[in-house]
Amino acid sequence: MKTKVIFRKFKNGDIIALFPEEVGVLHSYCCTCYEHVGQHGSADYTHIVHMTKLAVPEEYANLKNELESTPYFYDLDVKHKCTSAMWDTFLANRHSYLIA
Repeated sequence: MKTKVIFRKFKNGDIIALFPEEVGVLHSYCCTCYEHVGQHGSADYTHIVHMTKLAVPEEYANLKNELESTPYFYDLDVKHKCTSAMWDTFLANRHSYLIA
């Protein structure tokens, strides 16, 4: 199954991968994220989107390759924005997370 990901770029050039359907590990209102430095974490999707701009393939290629390699082996489906269907999936996953 493919994992939806959105790559964003901070003003300083750092790239962040946002997984809009995956519940964050620290806060259930956040999605999972990944960066070269710090690696996996949680991010407030809306906050990050307002602080960043959409990254282009040349900018996120290294991070994408890292996520598709050992030890992660993600099968990534790169998206440009979070859709209502992705939001619905996040909410369903969040509900399961809160009940567990």
